[in-house]
Amino acid sequence: MNLVISEQLSIPMSELRFAYVRSSGPGGQNVNKVNSQVQLAWKVAECQSLPADVLERLQAAQQGRISKAGFLRIHSDEYRDREKNREACLDRLRGMIAEVAKPPKKRRKTRVPKGVVEGRLREKLQRAQVKQTRRRPRLDD
Repeated sequence: MNLVISEQLSIPMSELRFAYVRSSGPGGQNVNKVNSQVQLAWKVAECQSLPADVLERLQAAQQGRISKAGFLRIHSDEYRDREKNREACLDRLRGMIAEVAKPPKKRRKTRVPKGVVEGRLREKLQRAQVKQTRRRPRLDD
């Protein structure tokens, strides 16, 4: 079984580790009895199923979530149901990977048009002249 991100990308579920703990979220009287919060841990560095460039971009984008041991951690306690929380974790992971799967566009260097530079200098000169007319006149004897 695989976690499908796109047609080309998927992660085997065997690479993902799930832990279930007591949730602080909604649940009424059940909240202290049922382990409905899901914590997903995935060792990013050991992933063989994703291309290296995608993994590098993921590590750069999610460096705050990745522990020193190399685990990407996601948790969910939005729902009362353990399965819904598990799906929420998988959806978040799927979204993170899909976001970095597309390589960023290369920036094309552009120059400031000559007319824009000249216009700025012209405005600057006009502003300086306005300020000069506000000065006190010099009395030359």
